[in-house]
Amino acid sequence: MPQTETPGTEVSPRSRLRWWTELPLILLVYGCYSAGRLLARGDVAGAVDHGLAILRIEKALHLDAEHPLNRLFTREAWLGVPADFWYASLHYLVTPAVLIWLFRARARHYRAARTWLMTSTFIGLIGFTLLPTCPPRLLSAGHGFVDTMAQYSSYGWWGGEASAPRGMGGMTNQYAAMPSLHVGWALWCGVMLWRHGGTRLTKVLGVAYPLLTALVVMGTANHYFLDAVAGVAVMGVGLLLAPRVTRGLDLLRARLSRRGTPVTAGTGSPIVSAGCQTSAGERIPRQRESQLDAAAGPDASPSDAGEGAPAPAR
Repeated sequence: MPQTETPGTEVSPRSRLRWWTELPLILLVYGCYSAGRLLARGDVAGAVDHGLAILRIEKALHLDAEHPLNRLFTREAWLGVPADFWYASLHYLVTPAVLIWLFRARARHYRAARTWLMTSTFIGLIGFTLLPTCPPRLLSAGHGFVDTMAQYSSYGWWGGEASAPRGMGGMTNQYAAMPSLHVGWALWCGVMLWRHGGTRLTKVLGVAYPLLTALVVMGTANHYFLDAVAGVAVMGVGLLLAPRVTRGLDLLRARLSRRGTPVTAGTGSPIVSAGCQTSAGERIPRQRESQLDAAAGPDASPSDAGEGAPAPAR
């Protein structure tokens, strides 16, 4: 039965959440996210047009930080190679690690944090679908970008098709650049570390991780600066919508539990005859005498039925 809270008491979220229900939920959301990225493969020409439009806007606003960062990462292997490993792996390692840490050590905050992350992920998926965008590394060479992951592919498991392992590039959508969920998820991890870490080191990591991730996605030519900004905006919208999503899920769970709860027989007042009921403790006239007659049997005399009863007054 679902637990109910009484005034002045607080039910720990850990008592309601179990890893064997949370893990399939998270895998389901990530599966939908991955499948959606594949299904969102739009027209390549349209994706290139969107990427060039973003680049023109950035140049007009003097926000095109991708070019100097990409040249630095291309020229300095000691920066480019770690950045490629960062882009290819931390996105998939740090985020679930923070989720597990919250579940085990900060259970009171876990559910709200998980709902925020999942809501923002679905919003990002909408962005991939509506605005397929060519990343800088896939633009023609005349635009001055170098794919550092292709350049340093001999150092890692990836090939020339994003961060996918060699030979598996067809399983990823390389035109899902807007928004950058690398930056969005890193921002979520940073907020969790800052708010719930409790030490100065975790606060430093909470600030450094999303900032370095933003530099990495631009320096490796996987995202534009505005992609990173959009990733931050998606997380902001997800944060605003998460309480509504939580309430909606609670209402849905309550309705389903009510439908699945069987009606227990015998919980009402006892029915004596058609439509007649008695309250608790109320007796029907001569009920005691009838019960005694039944207990004495058919051969008992009338005096036996009244044995033990007070004598009538004379």
